[in-house]
Amino acid sequence: MTSEDARLASGLRPVRITRHFLRDPEGSVLLEMGGTRVICTATVEDKVPAWRKGTGEGWITAEYALLPRATRQRKARESRVGRPDSRSLEISRMIGRALRGVVDLRALGEWTIILDCDVIQADGGTRTACITGGFVALYDALRFLRENQALEQWPLREFLAAVSVGIVEGRIVVDLDYEMDSRADVDLNVAMTESGRIVEIQGTGEGRPFSREELNAMLDHAWRAIQDLIRIQKESLGLL
Repeated sequence: MTSEDARLASGLRPVRITRHFLRDPEGSVLLEMGGTRVICTATVEDKVPAWRKGTGEGWITAEYALLPRATRQRKARESRVGRPDSRSLEISRMIGRALRGVVDLRALGEWTIILDCDVIQADGGTRTACITGGFVALYDALRFLRENQALEQWPLREFLAAVSVGIVEGRIVVDLDYEMDSRADVDLNVAMTESGRIVEIQGTGEGRPFSREELNAMLDHAWRAIQDLIRIQKESLGLL
C-alpha cells in the first residue's frame, strides 16, 4: 500500500487537542490536524454589541488570521496592509456563524465570547480546524461562566465540529491536506452537529461539476469524520 493509499483508507489525519495552551484566556486550545496547527482562544466580555443591548441575548464572534510564515510563502501581516483581507473576513464570519449555531444566545445572557483563531502552520483545512478547535475553547469559556455563577442555564445545545472533504482523482477524501486540496476536482467544508444537523456547507466544483449523488456521498464521509472529531473533543474535555 502506498502512503497515499494509506492516507485515503485512514480518513482523518492525526488529531491532537491541547487545552489551556495559553495562560490568560478563559478558553484556549492548540489543535493539530496533520501539518495544520491552529491556536484558538476564547475571551469572555461582560457586554454585548450596542445593537444587542437590552435584548437579554449574548453574542459570539470570531476573528481568523494566518501568521506570516504559516504558509510556504510569507504572507504580509494584515496590520501592515491596514485591513484584513477578504479571505480572512469570510473565514471569520464562517467560524462565528458555526459556533453561534449551537448556542442558545438567550441562555447565554448579555455576555460576548470572542474566538481568536490564529493559524501558526497551514497544511489544508485551516477553517474547519478553527471551528473544531474553537468549539473546545468556547466550551471552556462557558464552563468559566458557569463556575462563576454567571449562567442560569447551560446555553450549549450540542457539540459541533467541521471537516473538509473532496474528490481527488475520482476518490472521496476527508480532511484534505494542501497537496490533495490543490488536486481536488471538488472541495467542500462541512460544519455539522453531533446529531448530524448541518450548520454550514461551503462547496466548489473547482475541476468539474459534481452530482447530487456525489454530494450525498461526501456528506456521509464528512459525517463519519465529524463523529470521530467530536469524540476527540469530548476526550480532551474529560467528558469520556
